Amino acid sequence: MAKNDDRTTQYREGSLTLAGTVMLGTGVMIGAGIFALTGQMAQMTGVLFPLAFLAAAVIVAISAYSYIKISNAYPSAGGIGMYLHKAYGDRLPTAFNALLMYFSMVIAQSFLARTFGAYTMQLFGGDASGRMVPILGVSLLLVVFLINLSGNSLIQGVASFIGILKIVGILIFGIVGVWIADSISVDFSRTGEAGTIGNFLGATALGILAFKGFTTITNSGSEVQDPHRNVGRAIMISIAACVVIYTLVGFAVASNLSLAEIVATQNYSLAAAARPALGDYGVWFTVAIAIMATAGGLLASVFAVSRMLAMLTEMKLVPHSHFGMPGSIQKHTLVYTVVLGLFLTAFFDLSRIAALGIVFYLIMDIAIHWGVIRYLREDIKARVWVPAPAIVLDLLALGGFVWVKLNSDPFVIGVAVVTMVVIAVGELIFLKKTAGARQSDQEESDAHHH
Repeated sequence: MAKNDDRTTQYREGSLTLAGTVMLGTGVMIGAGIFALTGQMAQMTGVLFPLAFLAAAVIVAISAYSYIKISNAYPSAGGIGMYLHKAYGDRLPTAFNALLMYFSMVIAQSFLARTFGAYTMQLFGGDASGRMVPILGVSLLLVVFLINLSGNSLIQGVASFIGILKIVGILIFGIVGVWIADSISVDFSRTGEAGTIGNFLGATALGILAFKGFTTITNSGSEVQDPHRNVGRAIMISIAACVVIYTLVGFAVASNLSLAEIVATQNYSLAAAARPALGDYGVWFTVAIAIMATAGGLLASVFAVSRMLAMLTEMKLVPHSHFGMPGSIQKHTLVYTVVLGLFLTAFFDLSRIAALGIVFYLIMDIAIHWGVIRYLREDIKARVWVPAPAIVLDLLALGGFVWVKLNSDPFVIGVAVVTMVVIAVGELIFLKKTAGARQSDQEESDAHHH
């Protein structure tokens, strides 16, 4: 019996406070969004990138409605995996979209780890060899893995402490950057080819990637104190905080660097923007904040995504093997998550990591909204006029992003398509093989409940 108990997931209801939950969400959002996406968005849509951040915020705020309504009705540590199951049951759409979310979150971890390495190397004049950035990223992932083994209390404590420091630090950077800039005006009339609708939508899609960390909160689910109220509150507080911070920092960067400089330093644009404004001390300060932000974001992301995969495993929607490892399923999924993140960090660059992440996330997001409209509307008391526009906006952003990438880097779109086909075919085979086992478990559960 002890052995069986050891294999089960061990969630602690009420172990995360509202403040701690907000820090988990903002930790992922700020870590990924400001420090590396700013330059990529500027490359895609030119001087319009601050507006692309605002457009992304509007889309995410509308999308959050579906997540809040479902989480209020069904708070769960399984988060999005459980939400998809509520809508689609033990079927392919649940498993396929849940895995898309899983992979998008693992991709986000690699994005954070690479960004950590890129900013850290600015203390040493950059990474001319191209080797130190992935080495530092891999090292950070290993440290985060050890912290996650220690449990919720330490994770919440570390994430909250880092979250407060980095939010204060980034606000200081944004305020000072705007204050001492010669001008905070941006000439939106001279956008050129980068100002086309397709490019702007593509940059908006990248901006959505900067906000998607709010889904970390839904994955914390029943571990949040008073989840029926606090999950939704934490989501809205996190999004609102990031809107203010992203807007401020976006204009600070645009005020201190030319567009060409932002694009040239896209992997560490905030540090580059600090140099003309504040000199070497500004660079050191910005790098210190970036290190804390990416490390804290990575800690929060690994915490959430490993638990979502554990829930999918318990629901028998994904294959699982212990590989001889002791401990609970949570520990195993933590190992799988970190190993996959290590691989991506070591071998993929930042722009391609981001591209895969946004394609997977937007497709999953559309599935969530459709599930609300088609299957859950009455149960969760949702109004169709909110998730329906969310689907349209997601499709516009995804279409714009795919169009831009097909013209600039078709390989990454090919990788995304092939990966989704492999996931779909693999899950279809797995679900057919395990249909009997899931039905038997359901009958036992119904009999026990009766």
